[in-house]
Formats: sequence, C-alpha cells, structure tokens
Amino acid sequence: MKKIAMMLAALLTISLSACSQGNNKENKQMKKVLVAYFSASGVTEGVAKQLAEVTGGELHKIQPEQPYTDADLDWRDKNSRSSVEMQDKKSRPAITNKLANMQDYEVVYVGFPIWWYTAPTIINTFLESYDFKGKTVIPFATSGGSSIKKACEDLKAAYPDVNWKEGKLLNRASKQELDTWVKGL
Repeated sequence: MKKIAMMLAALLTISLSACSQGNNKENKQMKKVLVAYFSASGVTEGVAKQLAEVTGGELHKIQPEQPYTDADLDWRDKNSRSSVEMQDKKSRPAITNKLANMQDYEVVYVGFPIWWYTAPTIINTFLESYDFKGKTVIPFATSGGSSIKKACEDLKAAYPDVNWKEGKLLNRASKQELDTWVKGL
C-alpha cells in the first residue's frame, strides 16, 4: 500500500510538473495584442472588432480630435478636408484618446480605410505618437476598390525601423478567414 501511495504521489508530481511546463511555454508564446483602427464610415471598425475577437487583442479606436463629417469625406470635392489632408504628405490630423500603455503590447494591428490608394494621414499621426521599437506591426484595411499594396509600401518607406508584417485587405472577411490569416502570420 505504501508503494502504491508513493508511486501515485510521484506520478502526480510528474504530471503537475509537465502541466506547469506546458503552461509556461504557452504563456511565453502568448503575446499581448492591440487592434488599433481608424474608421470613417464604420466598415473598418466592424473588421477591427472581429479581428480583436479572433486575436484576443484589445481594441483601440484611433479618433480624430475633429470628427470627420460627410462633407469632409467627399473625395470628389478637391477642397474637402480629406482631399486636402491627403494632398499634403505632412498632414497629421490630431487624435484624441491616446494610449497610456502602448509599451505593454508586442503585436499591433493597425487598420484603416484606403484613401487615395494609401493610408489616411491620421495613421501617420498614430504611428508617430508611440515608440514601436521591438513590436510587430501588421496593417489591415478596407476599401471600395483599391488594394492595400501601395499603403503597405508607403508605410514601410515612411517608417523603415518598424517591424512590419504583410498587410491584408479585409473587405467582408469572415471570422474564419481572419483566423486563418492571423495563424498564417
């Protein structure tokens, strides 16, 4: 009886040790994720919310200090706010609700609608507001007809020190498609 009790105690100790090591390994692999997004019409916001669910990441809305009106977003009007901002490569629209804990995140997904084939200038404001050293940054976008290719090229050229991963256009992406994309990164 004593031998059986000792064997059971030994097996229990080994099992707990193995489980503990497995959990430590999983904890080391788990990275704190942020899904930051700018959405003018709500389309990018919908994708960002699903992406946050899939990644287990925290959601952060990049909010302009001065909200965009429908007139501001009229791309056919060369004098609209968005048209003027996109013509000026130095434009940096002010943002509110800055993150106090950006240092906590290791992976940052940055989402936006494609404007004039690239990221809206408010994304530059966001990227220039924080230190991305040691972080992995993954762009995602929505668009009515443009690809994300030029936006990714522009971001990589403007911020060469950022550890960029391949971006993706996520129009009407299902959770399953998002999950497959995230796991493939």
